[in-house]
Amino acid sequence: MQYQIPQFTEVEDKIFGPLTFKQFIYVLGGAASGFIFWSLLPKWLAVLLGVPVGGFFLGLAFLKINGQPLLKILTSAISFSAGNRLYIWKKTEKKPLEKKEKEEGAPAEKETLALPKLTESKLKELAWSLDIRQKLRR
Repeated sequence: MQYQIPQFTEVEDKIFGPLTFKQFIYVLGGAASGFIFWSLLPKWLAVLLGVPVGGFFLGLAFLKINGQPLLKILTSAISFSAGNRLYIWKKTEKKPLEKKEKEEGAPAEKETLALPKLTESKLKELAWSLDIRQKLRR
């Protein structure tokens, strides 16, 4: 017995003509808000408010930035700006890598890199920074 494996599962189905269900709801919401503005407000104010609101709803329905829908971009921006941040700065002097000087007449030696030693205080600093990052992500 053979079973057909569904393909393109990440592509939304077109339900209302060329629109997906989400796009249809966004367009319907924009049209409804435009109608409410038109019927309740003076005409010049309805146009002044309706055009940006309608543009916003059309952007929600159709605009993608770097392949991401506008709603996802907006939610990410809001969560980033409302989230907690911890800035830590500790100035450390960077030492240049030491090269072993070649002596005249001596055979060429391989250059070695000076690796920092991992001390107990360094381990405590690393553990502390990892703990802070985990607490911020929650």
